[in-house]
Amino acid sequence: MMHLRMWIKRVILLLTGLTIAHLGVTLFLLADLGSDPFNVLIQGLFRFFPWPGFMTHGYVHMGVSFGIILVLLAVDRSYIRIGTLLCMILGGPIIDGFTALLGGIVNANLPMLTRLAVLVAGCVILAFGMTIVICSKAGTGPNDLVAVVISDKTRWKFGAVRIGVDVCFALAGFLLGGTLGLGTIICAFLVGPAAQIFMPLSEKLCTSIAG
Repeated sequence: MMHLRMWIKRVILLLTGLTIAHLGVTLFLLADLGSDPFNVLIQGLFRFFPWPGFMTHGYVHMGVSFGIILVLLAVDRSYIRIGTLLCMILGGPIIDGFTALLGGIVNANLPMLTRLAVLVAGCVILAFGMTIVICSKAGTGPNDLVAVVISDKTRWKFGAVRIGVDVCFALAGFLLGGTLGLGTIICAFLVGPAAQIFMPLSEKLCTSIAG
């Protein structure tokens, strides 16, 4: 019973962090200054390969996410938990909900400086939510797991690893035909360091709640 209670708390923490993180993603997207690094990679893959007509950006995103999960199952399956699937399933609907709520307020019609401020705020909010998801220990989204696993295995700081992973995603996507924007560059170099700052706070918070 104690074990079940702990897992319920962890999943609640994960869902809270996921909601916060995707509020950040929504603000980032509504600022309309470029895609995040992972989606630049997906965009590049979608444009480069001759996919069947029914394939969409979303299907390619799902396919790459499943590919990451398969690799992790071979490398270290302990990283694949219920939260990994929840992140994959719920991310889109959460973004859609926040977009419907905020789309009339935050959009490309705002002055550039305001959009930049929204973008930066979105990246910081994303970083905070992501650390709660990670520290919940209930699982992490496939694209975020890449940096988590590399950081754990090498003992390198998460912030630096996240920058490296995001830069690789963005560069690979760009070389395949994806579009880089100012927001992509800001996201690549801001989310990792912000997450590094938030990680001890989120770790303490999650430990105090879920143990």
